[in-house]
Amino acid sequence: MQIVKHCKIYFSISIILFLGSLFSLLFYGLTLGIDFTGGTLMEVEFLNERPDNQEIQEKLTDMELGQINIQATGEKGLILRLKDVDEETHQIILGKIGADQIIEKRFESIGPLIGKELKTKALWAILLSLLAIVIYIAWAFRKVSKPVASWQYGLVAIIALFHDIFITLGFFSVFCHFKEIEIGLPFVAAFLTILGYSVNNSIVIFDRARENILKTNWTDFKEVINQSINQSITRCLNTALTTLFVLLAIFFLGGQSIKYFSLALIIGIIIGTYSSIFITASLVTAWHGRKG
Repeated sequence: MQIVKHCKIYFSISIILFLGSLFSLLFYGLTLGIDFTGGTLMEVEFLNERPDNQEIQEKLTDMELGQINIQATGEKGLILRLKDVDEETHQIILGKIGADQIIEKRFESIGPLIGKELKTKALWAILLSLLAIVIYIAWAFRKVSKPVASWQYGLVAIIALFHDIFITLGFFSVFCHFKEIEIGLPFVAAFLTILGYSVNNSIVIFDRARENILKTNWTDFKEVINQSINQSITRCLNTALTTLFVLLAIFFLGGQSIKYFSLALIIGIIIGTYSSIFITASLVTAWHGRKG
């Protein structure tokens, strides 16, 4: 397969996905969960028929809880998102919506200061992960500084990772708008997993390229990279498919709390596998071509 030869096609696909994600993020944005904004989340299930959202709103109007977001789940479930409340207020809310008619499945309350701290730590976790990846790749490829410098492999991998995360965020911006999904700490864990998974595939291809460069005349650098992709593509696809089978099972059979966490991994792994095979190697050869 002459993958590098058709790099303009793959770049065009990525540009379209990138612009679509940018449009979605600008117009729809992301709905941050209480992990980052602070607040209270209550998930209950009614033993009998579930009342409609308007009826629940009317029962809680006089409590000055601020904006209350009510989301139906399943046949009899309900999720309430509201401002941070104490235990006394929590029990009053349960009483008003019918404590003897419901089963409380989840109660989470996070103050705004803790939410801000979690947001900062999440950003630092992602940035430090990216920095560690660049340093590791630059060190691992220090013996193949020609025809492309070792640090350039690391920079290309970071560009691909940004590509993967940004497009995944674009998809979830649409989901947040139409499906009322919130981005919380589980999504940060999903994004960090996507970073590790995607860079793993890129390193597999780069490592095969390193072996081929060390034992081959690399005057035709593009052919060496293309050969390395063809030698690694089966492994990358098999790894992705076996992982996706498990994630699809979790998505369709798992609980509501991990459904969208698994969806983030599904989208990220598909995009990450695509970028590892078709984008990273093409970027390296394009960089070498401009240098030449």
